[in-house]
Amino acid sequence: MVGSDRFEELISPDKVARRIKEMGAQITRDYADKELVLVGILKGSVFFMADLARNIDLPITMDFLGLSSYGDATRSSGVVRITQDLTNPIGGKHVLVVEDIVDSGLTLRFLKENFDSRQPASFKIATLLHKPTNSLETMKLDYVGFEVEDRFIVGYGLDFEQKYRNLPYVAVLKDQP
Repeated sequence: MVGSDRFEELISPDKVARRIKEMGAQITRDYADKELVLVGILKGSVFFMADLARNIDLPITMDFLGLSSYGDATRSSGVVRITQDLTNPIGGKHVLVVEDIVDSGLTLRFLKENFDSRQPASFKIATLLHKPTNSLETMKLDYVGFEVEDRFIVGYGLDFEQKYRNLPYVAVLKDQP
């Protein structure tokens, strides 16, 4: 990949695939006999959500929500805004929010408050990555792929200035804080 000398592989494609398969099996057990709505947070969750959905053996529907708190920066601004809303109502439905990474928790706090007003039957969170040392908000994360240190992560959906989402692994961008 162009610029591959800029990356330090943190989690291999095989480890990512294995963990997502385990998460899918757990979600299948937890939601047995229920219909589930996966809500992917754009754009970073797309790769994770697609692979997770293929590993959930249930009738599911999928929707997407665009949220922004980073812009092109490497740190969250703390201000969350909706850039694209859901296309279908979630009232009375079991909702699993699918995130690429949980950093400060501010985005999820905003999302939880927003979704509470939409009255889902249940609300849970699945994230591929979690940076526990950065948490400013305490949110229950129901399904966590991997915990990572406080470094700027790219690949497998995560970007830097909208690039590098297509790396098949999770990596650290070497020349960023």
